Amino acid sequence: MADNVHELRPKTPDSEKVTVNLGFVDLGRVDLMVRDGFYANRADFIRTAVRNQLERQEEAVRQSVTRRQLSLGLSHFTRRDLEAARDAGVPLNIQVLGLATIAEDVTPELARAAIASIQVLGAFHASAAVKAALADRTA
Repeated sequence: MADNVHELRPKTPDSEKVTVNLGFVDLGRVDLMVRDGFYANRADFIRTAVRNQLERQEEAVRQSVTRRQLSLGLSHFTRRDLEAARDAGVPLNIQVLGLATIAEDVTPELARAAIASIQVLGAFHASAAVKAALADRTA
């Protein structure tokens, strides 16, 4: 029965791993907070600290997103989207704060023909060949 199951759309990860280097004293203080039950683990502490800082700077981030005309959230570009842009003669200037993905069936040639520039603050998922083809257009 399991061999009849086909994934219609690959699951997009909901997070990206980030490495943070901390001094030994700061790391010890984090471990103390975890040991004393304030946080479940180091990652929980770091996620909470990041969210708190982002909340403190929320207005500045909102203004910057508006000023830079960034799309906020998840942006997925299909082969059909890119073919339409190419055929219309209007290459895309992609600007995303969040996650930008390009479908796996998009060829490097189509990506170059349809995308004038791409700036992603967050994560950019595309095939290695498409990423290579857009390397000179990626900010």
